[in-house]
Amino acid sequence: MPVKNILFIMADQLRADYLSCYGHPYLQTPAMDGIAARGVRFSRAFVQAPVCGPSRMSIYTGRYMSTHGSTWNGVPLRVGEMTMGDHLRALGTRVALVGKTHMTADIAGFARLGLNPRSQEGVLASECGFEPFERDDGLWPDVPASTDLAYNRYLRAKGYAGDNPWHTIANSAQKDGETLSGWLMRNAREPARVADEHSETAYMTDRAMDFISEAGSQPWCLHLSYIKPHWPYIAPAPYHNMFGTQDMIAPNRSDRERSDPHPVVQAYMHHEESINFSRDDVRETVIPAYMGLIRQLDDHLARLFTWMAARGLFEDTMIVITSDHGDYLGDHWLGEKELFHEESIRIPLIIYDPDASADSTRGQVDDRLVESIDLAPTFLEALGGKPLPHILEGRSLMPALRADMVQTWRDAVISECDYSFREARLELGVGPIASRAYMVRTDMWKYIHYEGFRPQLFDLQNDPQEFTDLGSDPSKAVIRAQMHELLADWALHRKSRITISDEDIAKRTGTHKRRGLPFGVW
Repeated sequence: MPVKNILFIMADQLRADYLSCYGHPYLQTPAMDGIAARGVRFSRAFVQAPVCGPSRMSIYTGRYMSTHGSTWNGVPLRVGEMTMGDHLRALGTRVALVGKTHMTADIAGFARLGLNPRSQEGVLASECGFEPFERDDGLWPDVPASTDLAYNRYLRAKGYAGDNPWHTIANSAQKDGETLSGWLMRNAREPARVADEHSETAYMTDRAMDFISEAGSQPWCLHLSYIKPHWPYIAPAPYHNMFGTQDMIAPNRSDRERSDPHPVVQAYMHHEESINFSRDDVRETVIPAYMGLIRQLDDHLARLFTWMAARGLFEDTMIVITSDHGDYLGDHWLGEKELFHEESIRIPLIIYDPDASADSTRGQVDDRLVESIDLAPTFLEALGGKPLPHILEGRSLMPALRADMVQTWRDAVISECDYSFREARLELGVGPIASRAYMVRTDMWKYIHYEGFRPQLFDLQNDPQEFTDLGSDPSKAVIRAQMHELLADWALHRKSRITISDEDIAKRTGTHKRRGLPFGVW
């Protein structure tokens, strides 16, 4: 059947290579693998900004970070930026959120325009175009404001005590009568105090079912945005000790990377999370918990998919599974994300299309270079919308899902970084405007331009582990120049004229005389 609904699943900080269908040798993810067997698994999908906020704003708008301007967590997405919610709602689709967006509303823009953020339009503009069926970004330090969190109220109703049970129950352990905070990575081996069935992952799954049930026969797009396996790295039993050090893959790092690192990379190596994740004991404590959180996610997705199948929803619902970025976990002597190694920018992307025209691609692996901004135009086309090439900078993946001929495809992907909010900038003595980096990646090469510093270059064919930086190698000067030209060409083609379509421009071109404006006539 044609696509009627879209279930858009995102798991925060989920690395592609930590799913069994992407090759992890020990961590089995049968529910997500099952969707891959029924759909298409994209092996080379990349985010346009490897940190939560700007990556999500790129995905939701279908536009690059430099275009939409929300460059880091907490940088508001300016009022007026169109999102997939705006595009799909125009088609009669109910577009809702359960979980996280990391969206920060442009309150100053609201005030300047005299808009009420509590109005229906104001709420949508404040929530990145999504109806907030349940907005929960999942990072709630112990402050009074967190007591109003719906998940906290749910936990109290289940008998868990405390002003902020998100922290003291769902993301903490207890040992010998002492509460051990999940914020401290040394506690990652311990079981969270919350029962699995009351955890954030279980709760969000339940809320997704609530929304789908409420939506009924109305077409819908639900963004089910899971908080885990993002830190705090702590899992409820039995997932806390389901995996051990024997199940870990070896770290992807080399002493060569620390002998003469790029200045920006070196500054990131000096961050506390990188120093800690460079220790084997930290990795051996945290990574099994990270794996447990992923297996827990997969088990609850299995529960959701079984529930959907019993209601016939697989017949007309597109299912998408992806992430907003990866997690270094000590690879390249780094923690967190933000820079441009594959562990940080490459994400899982699995799409199940229920339409019969997708039958010929089921179970296939697609190796083309895909950007996360491709999802917005994909959703628009799947639901029968008119293409918006003057606004959306991604490309629809529908031809890949339905084996349609595509004359050309991109030969490079782009990702960007704004590190002005990070300690690295202070160590380097760089101002906020200059704290920017840009990556262009092709089949063979990865080139990174840093404002004020030398570039980096990696030969992905002969050095797929990205250990050897060729950014100052004299023999690669021509390659660097070619890659820089690719980056410059991309920068010249940002889509900033969004208020009028190319089609309308074509209709108006050369019509001045017909409109009574005979200027320049002798």
